[in-house]
Amino acid sequence: MQDETLVPTPGTAAPAGTARIGYVLKMYPRFSETFIVSEILAREAAGEQIVIFSLRPPTDARFHPELARVQAPVVHVGRASSPRRLWETWGETMARPALAAGMAEHLDELVAAGVDDAEQALAVARLALEHGVTHLHAHFASVATTVARLAGLVSGLPYSFTAHAKDIFHQDVDPEDLRRKLRDAHHAITISEYNLRHLRGCFGSEDTARLHLVRNGLELERFPYHRRGSTAERMPRGGPVRLIAVGRLVEKKGFDQLIDAVAALRHDGHDVRADIIGDGPLRADLEARIQQRDMGEHVRLWGPRTQEEVRAQLAEADLFVAPFVIAGDGNADGLPTVLLEAMACGIPCVAADVTAVGEVVIDGKTGWLVPAGDTAALTAAIAEAIGPATDTTQRTDAARALVEAHYDSRLQAAALRELAGAPAGRNPR
Repeated sequence: MQDETLVPTPGTAAPAGTARIGYVLKMYPRFSETFIVSEILAREAAGEQIVIFSLRPPTDARFHPELARVQAPVVHVGRASSPRRLWETWGETMARPALAAGMAEHLDELVAAGVDDAEQALAVARLALEHGVTHLHAHFASVATTVARLAGLVSGLPYSFTAHAKDIFHQDVDPEDLRRKLRDAHHAITISEYNLRHLRGCFGSEDTARLHLVRNGLELERFPYHRRGSTAERMPRGGPVRLIAVGRLVEKKGFDQLIDAVAALRHDGHDVRADIIGDGPLRADLEARIQQRDMGEHVRLWGPRTQEEVRAQLAEADLFVAPFVIAGDGNADGLPTVLLEAMACGIPCVAADVTAVGEVVIDGKTGWLVPAGDTAALTAAIAEAIGPATDTTQRTDAARALVEAHYDSRLQAAALRELAGAPAGRNPR
């Protein structure tokens, strides 16, 4: 590890009186977190100034082309490789009069925090002042929010955060830590009605008084709608019906059930194949399952693809399948961006009803919703959706309308800007 705590990308301070949002992210860029890039692009398009603080170096080998459009400077916040460098970080921060008082007042919290979290919080506090940041915002209520909160205490800057899924559902979530973050934030955001109800039920009205719903957004012009019609109309010459699934190869995605569903469908005479896009720790297990089911010619694991490549594959697919499950450790998907992208494009969707998925995939109206973990129900829904007489038009029209009404990134950017500019605790809506 390098013997430098900070590896900043040069940035310019905002003019006096200008708001600048400092995004505190565990890792940036991250291949699987396209929703963060879309959010930043939407806020920049609306005229906001942003600087990004990345707490870990990126590890992905591929990146989405949309990253090139982000104007925000990226500041990589390193971690000390020696006790001497760690001590220098504390000393450098204490030497700033604007930060010394905050350090002294909250020394107990800094000492109680993890070494890396405390060090990076001091670094972010110092860098935020250098870059003219007026508000800190973190994604995920875990390490990034821990650092943002501590940096806010030291610098006197308000902080906010967005809670998603693993950071609130996983068995390792510390309820008291999350309660403290909710209570101390200028405001907190979560991305679905399901999450909002869950957090209010866990913590009550006093701790969630500053919690607001702001849905993730899409740049809709990048996902033009294409009406498909019935399977017979789409495929007049026959050939396999193409199912597509996208996501990390982890338990909560339920891809093992999709493999089993394809085997059952083919056994029943349906000519289908499934393409699974993504990578992850369960790749070998899924490959073994494909071979065990003798599905090597009918289920393919494509590995990771960029957002543009996924969009091109969505355009060629007949059905999007999202067989989500709740993992053994409690981890569950919140509302995957790729599901919204599929709905926006006009591809019919079959999905399992974990967490907030039922807010967008409304059974019989915008798609097919099945019980999570029920492979037979998943298989039956796919069979119905790809049936030659099934006209998907009404459902896909309604799905596109729902995405336009609630998941437009311009609406998201406006809501985030209003929240950041409102007095703490006031709901601007």
